[in-house]
Amino acid sequence: MQSLEDRGEFMKVGKISEVALKRAVFKQLKNRRDEVLFGGSIGEDCTAMKLGAGEVCVFSSNPVTGAGKIQGALAIYSAVNNLVTSGAEAVGVMITVLLPEDFKESRLIELNEQIEDVCQTLQIQVMGGHTEVTMAVNEPVFSVTAIGKVKEKNLLHAKNAKADQDIVMSKWIGMEGSVAIVAAKEKELLERFPKAMIDQIKKMLSNCCVNAEAALAVKSGVSAMHDVSSGGIYGALYELSEAAGVGLEIDLRAIPIKQETVEICEYLGLNPYYLKSGGSMLMVCDHGQELVRLLEKEGIFAAVIGRTTSENAKAVINEGEISYLERPKADELLRAR
Repeated sequence: MQSLEDRGEFMKVGKISEVALKRAVFKQLKNRRDEVLFGGSIGEDCTAMKLGAGEVCVFSSNPVTGAGKIQGALAIYSAVNNLVTSGAEAVGVMITVLLPEDFKESRLIELNEQIEDVCQTLQIQVMGGHTEVTMAVNEPVFSVTAIGKVKEKNLLHAKNAKADQDIVMSKWIGMEGSVAIVAAKEKELLERFPKAMIDQIKKMLSNCCVNAEAALAVKSGVSAMHDVSSGGIYGALYELSEAAGVGLEIDLRAIPIKQETVEICEYLGLNPYYLKSGGSMLMVCDHGQELVRLLEKEGIFAAVIGRTTSENAKAVINEGEISYLERPKADELLRAR
């Protein structure tokens, strides 16, 4: 007689059953890469990837919580966005999923379908992972490790940024945070804002990936890149400055932000400059306007938002008034829950 879990009604504490694993996970994950030799199947405890001559393997791990029904997509985007700042091409991901008690299998299927959609778009493979139900969490926790490859001679480090270079930012700050807020509070927000505006925010999800601008930036010869994720643009700028040992002069009014994000943040009392901003990339180079033109030629909005300096100060200038970046704070998304 099949258990309730094997019939797909709910999942018990512990590793999910083989039947549920095949039905709710493996059945959804189809994309494959030639570099992946094996992995992602019953009985395999690891995965393997082959590299070409002169290539090195690059890894980046990232946890995602509190993203509601879009958690699967944001988990993949977040890890891959971190990875490609090194100049690497993403090949695959390893995913650990911890689920609360009585989590419905149908919901897990939806999340894995979402993951597969993103993997198909990015042309990467789910190389393996682990899924279990545990009493240790009260909401789903995704931990994703992205795995990629790059020629060693082309490997980028944030510390490679030098003084007196331009800082270019792609797209708009707060996109990931805006999407996550709508996913969690859509009903409440629809009582305050037009449905058309909420729909526009939902569309931002497709922009929460930086693969395209990273590839173009690498070809153009940038010195360094840093994705704008948890802690928002202020957190990302601070981290870039610390990694490279350079100062900053940032023009606040040059930082692109969508009006929809401004309105959501004003309504919830959030600071958009500390809001999660996956989908935006900081790129440091000698000729920022040339990079902006290159990106915009490929349909990617970008702007020069400031410069690195030889000083220690991390200055933000707003119509002549100067303030200074502090150590990164907790992301504003945490206050929006």
